[in-house]
Amino acid sequence: MQHVIRLIELLLRLLLPATGRHRSAGASPSPAACADVPRPTQPRRLPVPHTELLRGEDSALVRPYLVAHEARECVRLQRGRRRALWLATYGIDAGPRWIHGVKVAS
Repeated sequence: MQHVIRLIELLLRLLLPATGRHRSAGASPSPAACADVPRPTQPRRLPVPHTELLRGEDSALVRPYLVAHEARECVRLQRGRRRALWLATYGIDAGPRWIHGVKVAS
């Protein structure tokens, strides 16, 4: 059984190599690697805080649950209109009870 496990482990190591570099915890970076890193010549500036309020209308980002809710609401209203038309073909009045703020007799 041990041989089978060793064989599977060897095959997995050949087929699926490691994705990253492994280094011991005590190893320090080589001096050649540090020479390539640019050194800042001036101190870093802190970001300037926003003085004006951000408005949601100015942003193109919209929460997906808001879009989904609006889409479901449109589908629900369309389904109600279609159902009223379908019932009207059979002579059943299932239209709106209020038209332009006036109650319609049913």
